[in-house]
Amino acid sequence: VQLQASGGGSVQPGGSLNLSCAASGNIVSIIHVGWYRQAPGKQRDLVASIYSDSDSTTAYAGPVKGRFTISRDTAKNTVYLQMNTLKPEDTAVYYCYARARSQFYWGQGTQVTVSS
Repeated sequence: VQLQASGGGSVQPGGSLNLSCAASGNIVSIIHVGWYRQAPGKQRDLVASIYSDSDSTTAYAGPVKGRFTISRDTAKNTVYLQMNTLKPEDTAVYYCYARARSQFYWGQGTQVTVSS
């Protein structure tokens, strides 16, 4: 599985960004996909996940609940992370990931900077 992330950038507090992660390869093996983020000097933390079930079950980290929305377009094999009401503490490199039964895949990081 290959993952191509895009959509990072710089915004002011309160602004919005939409990240995309396009998957290719053996995507039928994927159980869930989503996003981690890593701020300078901090560990990489899970932000949001979406499962490959019929309900597209989602899960969010506490700090982003109500502000971020993860979704998927199965026709495009792409997962999106809509980030609203961004805060300076959301500044980080965001990494998309995909979890298959016995493999874990990372996409390249995309920088998100929230600053006035």
